[in-house]
Amino acid sequence: MNTITETMEQKKQQQAIEERMTLIEHTILVLSGKGGVGKSTVAVNCAAEIARDGKRVGLLDVDIHGPSIPGMLGIGSAQIFVNGTSMIPIEFTTNLTVMSIGFLLRTSGDAVIWRGPMKHGVIRQFIADVEWGKLDYLVVDCPPGTGDEPLSVAQMIGKRAGAVVVTTPQRVSIEDVRKSIQFCRKLDLKVIGIIENMSGFVCPHCGETFHIFDQGGGKSLAVETDTHFLGSIPIEPEMVKACDQGEPFVLKNAESETAQSFRNIVRNIMASCEGVV
Repeated sequence: MNTITETMEQKKQQQAIEERMTLIEHTILVLSGKGGVGKSTVAVNCAAEIARDGKRVGLLDVDIHGPSIPGMLGIGSAQIFVNGTSMIPIEFTTNLTVMSIGFLLRTSGDAVIWRGPMKHGVIRQFIADVEWGKLDYLVVDCPPGTGDEPLSVAQMIGKRAGAVVVTTPQRVSIEDVRKSIQFCRKLDLKVIGIIENMSGFVCPHCGETFHIFDQGGGKSLAVETDTHFLGSIPIEPEMVKACDQGEPFVLKNAESETAQSFRNIVRNIMASCEGVV
């Protein structure tokens, strides 16, 4: 494919992306400057909680090297249906549909070994070809860091989007996540707020809270960067079980304090997106 043909194809794909985005009321990019902070867990549970509130929600997983959303929802073996040139997302619940690059791999153990330009092209084509229809919210689980992949996603759909940045409390995470805030502002991408994940562990036997990864780093970063602090989520062993069993924690353990933390965070996100705050 020559350069002229590639440019025409890219313009066609970008036009398709923009047409699809006009049918989506709010787009939320879930970002983190650091891997291992629970970004995908946050994306899954926030999407499930928004859908539980009666909104029409799409959950898009574009983490090329670690597409964990299918496993967390127990739909890793789902088959993609293609309608003409469009891919139809998988229905998880009546209000929640899902698409992941993981669905396109032969097995969940396949390693993706691609260079930057190929990854950019795949992400562009993947986003352009998914037929969401009308949605109230599209939640996008982005790759970690501030490199090629999150840059590609932000540039393609960032004009209509806002970012939720996930961190853990300790300094090594905060330093990397601070870069995510800078990343968003350089791209004129609205920062909805910061979530502090793994924020303390409440012992089920004595009730005492242990701050394994320190405490308050996310809130301090929010103050420092003049960013809204959306809330904190504690370390929750049942969250691990829910992910492994393929069911969102907020649905499986809806009455727990951790699920309430997610509900409070989702209320803050929705209020920001809808201009209430």
